[in-house]
Amino acid sequence: MQFNPGWSNSSVNLLHVRAVGPGDTLHYVWSSIGAPTVLLVATESRNSALGINWTQLLSPSPAGAIWIDPPSSVVYSAAVVFTKVFEYSEAKTLEEFFYPTYDLSDFSWDSINRTLNHTALTAEFTGIPATDPSGSFSNGSLAFRVTAYEASGRDEPLPSLLHTANSSKVEFVLAGVAPRGNSSRFALEVAMVEETRVVQKLRSARSIDDEYTPTIFETLSLVAESQNDSSTLSFLQWKATAYGSQTPRREDSIQCRSRGLQAANGTLPMSSIVRAYFGEGVGSTYTISAINISFGGEDGKVYQEKRYLIWSALLGFGQPPKDTFSPLVISIMAVALGTPMVMLLVGSCVVLFAQRKRYSEYEPIN
Repeated sequence: MQFNPGWSNSSVNLLHVRAVGPGDTLHYVWSSIGAPTVLLVATESRNSALGINWTQLLSPSPAGAIWIDPPSSVVYSAAVVFTKVFEYSEAKTLEEFFYPTYDLSDFSWDSINRTLNHTALTAEFTGIPATDPSGSFSNGSLAFRVTAYEASGRDEPLPSLLHTANSSKVEFVLAGVAPRGNSSRFALEVAMVEETRVVQKLRSARSIDDEYTPTIFETLSLVAESQNDSSTLSFLQWKATAYGSQTPRREDSIQCRSRGLQAANGTLPMSSIVRAYFGEGVGSTYTISAINISFGGEDGKVYQEKRYLIWSALLGFGQPPKDTFSPLVISIMAVALGTPMVMLLVGSCVVLFAQRKRYSEYEPIN
């Protein structure tokens, strides 16, 4: 993990996470220059490196300021941009009333250098609006926590996401932000930038097993598929829940909904590193899609009480991880389903044996 590689000024944030495999390298470039963004680049070289022209990157025309050396090693690249946070309330007529939007490209971000942990492979981007007329952020903040992984495993805190070494975690956190309404709900807009040969699809997987995330039976995955061979190139995966506590428990669960995946080619995410890597013509040369992820119960009062919200998602390369039944659950199911079957078979055998024995004591009348 490198903070602002080749730049000594900590007034801007750029975090380069580099994962080297047997014959390839995965690059994650996180930044809050503009809207918070992660650039995903996969290369087929162990020695590929990130290049940055800082003077150009911080200029009004950053196109070409970020590249991978050698360029021929790049096999896939994409970007995920966290563009806006919406706050809204639902009236009795079921109409939604939206308050002024929080545009994340207009936020002021703390230096992540003080939160960067090279041992735990974590960092935190914390920000507040540059202007806050309502005073909602006077005692609060918005943050994106980043975690990289060296191996496969499962997170201990809820929602206990299953991860691989090819993935990283991002957590969206609202802490202490005063809602502007009595039943406010929040929604996070997420934009994806992909090459034209790639298509985004939203998948929903349901399971009867909620062993690791109690009461939550749905996992959603936003996957990027190649139009040529339908192979999955990258993903953004999350459970259908958020939590209202720093130490999440089942009772702290906050309902999480996804509001359709839509094309957003007319809306260019305001992110300098997207333009720096993909160029100025992102909207025409590359496809942009967006999805809104909303948080809040039926009455929207969960956040009102706790003043805390955390939503976790996994992003990475290849297929998203799939949960399977643990040996404990398999054993319980085997006992639960097997015991009645054994009793039925034994009972049937006893009845048949008793019937045969009873009729064998008598001779037929005719």
